[in-house]
This record gives sequence, C-alpha cells and structure tokens, in this order.
Amino acid sequence: MLLVALVGLSLSVLVESLLLPRPALRRPTSCWMLHAGLWCVGLGLLYGLTARPLFSGVNLLLLWLLIVLVSNTKYRSLREPFVCADFEFFSDMLRFPRLYLPYFGFVKAALLALGFLAYLWAGLTFEVPGARPQALVPLVLGLGLLRLGNRRVQPSFDAEQDLRAWGLAACLWRYFWAARQPVDCSQLTSPFAAVQACPAQLPDLVSIQSESFFDVRKLWRGIRPQVLGEFDRLNREALAQGKLQVAAWGANTVRTEFAYLTGISAQRLGVHRFNPYRTLARQGLPSIASALKAQGYRTVCIHPYEGSFYGRDKVLPALGFDDFIDIRAFDTSQKAGPFIGDCAVAHKVRELLQAPGRQQPLFIHVITMENHGPLHLERVADIELPIWFDRPLQPGMSDLAPYLRHIGNTNRMLGLLRDTLLAQPHEALLCFFGDHVPILPQVYQATGAPAGDTDYLIWSNRHQPGCSPAPMQVEALSSALLEHAHAPRVMPAAKVA
Repeated sequence: MLLVALVGLSLSVLVESLLLPRPALRRPTSCWMLHAGLWCVGLGLLYGLTARPLFSGVNLLLLWLLIVLVSNTKYRSLREPFVCADFEFFSDMLRFPRLYLPYFGFVKAALLALGFLAYLWAGLTFEVPGARPQALVPLVLGLGLLRLGNRRVQPSFDAEQDLRAWGLAACLWRYFWAARQPVDCSQLTSPFAAVQACPAQLPDLVSIQSESFFDVRKLWRGIRPQVLGEFDRLNREALAQGKLQVAAWGANTVRTEFAYLTGISAQRLGVHRFNPYRTLARQGLPSIASALKAQGYRTVCIHPYEGSFYGRDKVLPALGFDDFIDIRAFDTSQKAGPFIGDCAVAHKVRELLQAPGRQQPLFIHVITMENHGPLHLERVADIELPIWFDRPLQPGMSDLAPYLRHIGNTNRMLGLLRDTLLAQPHEALLCFFGDHVPILPQVYQATGAPAGDTDYLIWSNRHQPGCSPAPMQVEALSSALLEHAHAPRVMPAAKVA
C-alpha cells in the first residue's frame, strides 16, 4: 500500500507537468502538502471502496490525467486553465454533449471511455483484495497534510497566475473552499442598487446579447463588407458605439451576461468570477432588470435554449425578470443550423412589442444562441462561399464559412429589429453587443487571434445623431443604456415663417 501511494504520488507530479501552462516545481511547501494530501485522501477513499491498492492508485491517476487533458483543451480554446467551478461541466457534458464533447474530441472521449471500462474489468477481476482497514493510513495522513497545507494564503483568482505558482491540486483545493465562504453582497455595490429617476414617458428598451459576435471583417480582408450592412447602418445612426471589453474569451457567456445585467466587474467577484450564476446571482443582486421593474417596466428575458442551462430559470427571476422565455416558446422549424435562429428571436421580440393592449413599457433582454459553436461540425457548400467572401479561403479557414453564415443571420436580425422599432409609436432604444469572440482556433492560426474585445452599439428609433467609436467595459454598458434612455432630448428649433 505504501509503495502504491509513493509511486502514484510521483507519477501524479509527472502528469501535472503535462499541463498548459506548466506549474513551477518551486512552489510553497503548503502547496505540495495540499497536492500530497489530496492524493492520499483520494487513494484512501478508493481503497476503502474496492480493497484493491493497485486498482485504486491507477484509478486515481487516470482521473488526474483526465483533469489535465480537459484543462489543456480548455486552455487552448479559452486561454484559461481548469478551475474548480469547471467540475460542474462534467454533468453538463452529459446533459448537453454537443456543446462540450466536440472541443475535447468525440474519438478521444470514446477511446478513453472504452479504455476505462476495460481497465475496470481487469482491475476488479485479477487483483486480489486486501484488508480494508488499511485505507485509514493514507486517509488519516492525507487529512493531516490538508490541514497543515491549508494556510490562509489569498488566491489572486487569476487562474493562470495561481496555477503557475501553486500547481493544480492546490488551486483546486483553495478555489473550492473560497467558493464556499459566505458572500457579503453589500460589498458588491451595483449602479442599480437605488431606483433612478426616470422621464415622464418611459421608452421601450431592447438589449441583444449576441452569441460569439464581433466585427469579423477586421480579422481577414477577404470577407465582404455587406455581410454586416445592417450593423453598419445602426452604427452610423447610433447614440454610442465602439469596442466592448468583455468578461470572457471564447466562451463562458454568463460572465459577460452577469457583468452587463448587474454592472459589477469580474475583478470584484473573487472566485465567483468563473461562474457568477452558480451561487452569487441566485441571491438576487440589483440589476438593470430590477431597477427598471421598480420604475414600472415589464421585464422579459428571451433565451432560445434550455432554461436550466446555467440555471437561468432560477437566476434570471432572482435578478428581476418578470418572464423568462426559453426554447419551449420556439419550434424546430425556427432553427438556423443546430440552434434557434436569430431571426426567430427578432420575430419574438416583435410579438412582445406589438402585443394588443399592452400598457407597460418593456425591457427585453435577449441572449441569442444561433452562433454558438462548435462550428467545425457544420459544413457550407462551396457554391455558397461567394455570398460572404470575395476571394478563396486560405488553408485552415473552413470554419469561418459557417460562422459568416450565422453572422449574416445576425445582421438580418438587426434589420428586422430596426424596422420593428421604427414602427413603434413612441421612443424605443436598442442595445446590441457580443458576449465574446468565437472559438475558431484553426482560423486564428491562419489570420492571427483577435484581442478578445467584441462590439456594441446603442441606437434610438427617434434620435439618430451618429457618433465616433468609443471603447467601453461591459459592466458600464447597461448604465450607458439607461443614461441615453433618460437623457433629455433637445428638439430642433422651429422655423420662423
């Protein structure tokens, strides 16, 4: 048993060296204690269940290898290593396999599953069981090491920085306990904590959080400018527009979503920055929705996907939304690819705005889904390529075609919304922004990766002055929308006859 523990612990350090980025071997003693403590506790628990030391040690090592492989896949795609909050995605992978497994690889996942099943059969069949009470030795030793190593060292919650300095095991342990500390929401001051003054006539407000949207034309010159013609027209007429500094790169939509709705930056969330919807948002923080609800608005969120994804069916009502419209309000004929299309969402917004007998002003927040990857599973016929490109695609850029097809529908959605809002009898404002850049690793190898900023605009159906681009952080965008909605309008002077 002792030999298995020592050899397995040494191999766990070797497996950790495969991580991207690679942790430093010179790290605080407390971090090595946490690494060894977690290994010993895991070995003791598995041995207590199976009474087979070799089987338990190999099992634990395979689990560690799996976490390292998943972390490397995440780091290549999202520029962030595996964190404790990501364990929740293992269950999501079973519930929503298309959203996750393609990034890891279907073949790789299948081979790992078959290999693990074969190993389970061999381990339980051929290894002779030992005495279960021996499990107490590594278990007690591990608990002691965890207690000694659990010093009050405050993580930076910069996942890459902490991983390099402490190693993966220590980061997982400290992030796990940090996430379970009581949260003092009073320290998370929000611009929506107090009800703001509002004009006599309340304009309708529509905000569109567009999945994986950014002005892709700046990535490669071969993209036709008219792909985003409606987006360009809204920019020319906008009250505000420019680059948006978002809270995520490539995925983790809820980070940008939370920052927009609450006006709270990720840097102030501590460990909850990785998934603010898991615990923090469910406590009912002030948001733009709750502020507008207090002013008399009916607040509606539209997300054409499963309402339970990220727990939105519980989080969004807690943040002040009266109604949450999920995929049950749509049908398969409204799909554009694997997900509900952006134009179908635009029609749903029109239904709400033009509902007969409507009395309340509306705040509608839309979380689109059409552009969600993985894009490499989709195919575009060669005959369609001239619609979006004015020159042949370079090697490795095939995933750009399905992305442009979806972005073209986003552009159509903007045109539909513009027409809808122009037909409204009173003022209505549109806020449009991308939540993060798309995951297009092979395309970025050919063109260079974007910085990670997306694009935003705020537009009014009654006042279209045009403006110069100005960068903005996503946590300031919802406040900017309200400022424009509540700003006094200077009417042009009447002409003297």
